[in-house]
Amino acid sequence: MSRFLTEKYALLTPYTPGEQPKDMKYIKLNTNESPFPPSDKAIAAAAEAAKTLELYSDPECRDLVSKAVEVFGVERDEILFTNGSDEILNFAFMAFCDATHPALFPDITYGFYPVFAELGGIPYKTARLRDDFTIDLDDYKGHKGAIFIANPNAPTGIALSLAEIEQIILANPESVVIIDEAYVDFGAESALSLIHKYDNLLVTQTFSKSRSMAGARLGFGAGCKELIRDLNTIKYSTNPYNVNRMTMAAGIGVLCDEDYTKQNCQKIIENREYTKAKLKKLGFTMTDSVSNFIFAKSDKISGEQLYLTLKERGILIRHFSSARLCEYNRITVGSREQMDALLDEIKRILEETV
Repeated sequence: MSRFLTEKYALLTPYTPGEQPKDMKYIKLNTNESPFPPSDKAIAAAAEAAKTLELYSDPECRDLVSKAVEVFGVERDEILFTNGSDEILNFAFMAFCDATHPALFPDITYGFYPVFAELGGIPYKTARLRDDFTIDLDDYKGHKGAIFIANPNAPTGIALSLAEIEQIILANPESVVIIDEAYVDFGAESALSLIHKYDNLLVTQTFSKSRSMAGARLGFGAGCKELIRDLNTIKYSTNPYNVNRMTMAAGIGVLCDEDYTKQNCQKIIENREYTKAKLKKLGFTMTDSVSNFIFAKSDKISGEQLYLTLKERGILIRHFSSARLCEYNRITVGSREQMDALLDEIKRILEETV
């Protein structure tokens, strides 16, 4: 760091994104991207929008909001689009947390939560997951501050039921509960329907996973109009034109092609279950993931060794070095061909270690 970096950021530990090596062609199963291209409607809409890039984008995302109202069953003033769901999550930390209202989230979850807290100088608490990586609901009752829960969780893929989410909301009437649904379309139940029932619920989603738009950076938050008004205060105090014209157009295009999204999600679910069954036959154990990734370990090889050996052979998966996770690897669910290539390579590696 330079000698000019302010003291408040000197000790900041930034988020570590999944590696993107360019030294060879990899089968990329480490960053939970979709194996499928964006909808043709999204591509065509983005290309058309590129013709007017000399103009600012609509800060209100009015056309995109209109389509989202149809698809997600919300009102216009109950949704806010952002530059990926990371931005809406950061807005929530800024809007609903401070020195007397600390953040609370699981000790094993999306790695950006502690970064957002530290970036904003926000105190935070973590609740330890059980040994099976499930959430203990009692840890989230009566908290004075915002609660952040990824559902399904990352990197475990384990989901809470809607009834369990309601328990957390009801147990914290004076706190905002943020349910981060980045992976909800692969088998979990969305809490979007509850925003009309509870004024302390914010639901966030992304277009990166199920809608094949990771490179476009589009996400949103949905909640009662008062919460969205709060978040708009943050948005218009930082970056009013936060969603660019091409991304906005692509978002409209993909929402006009929900059948394509649903078909891709179903293929990923099928590939996930197929891969889990094959891994079990190879002696792996794994969490009950309902996401677009598998969280698995083997007693025949360490998590790190499997990760490193696969990388040498052109397959990327995600390894975590912390004590509770180091024997596991997170494996993005790709196409059937990609998963077969992974399984074949794992089988060879295990045979070589005997």
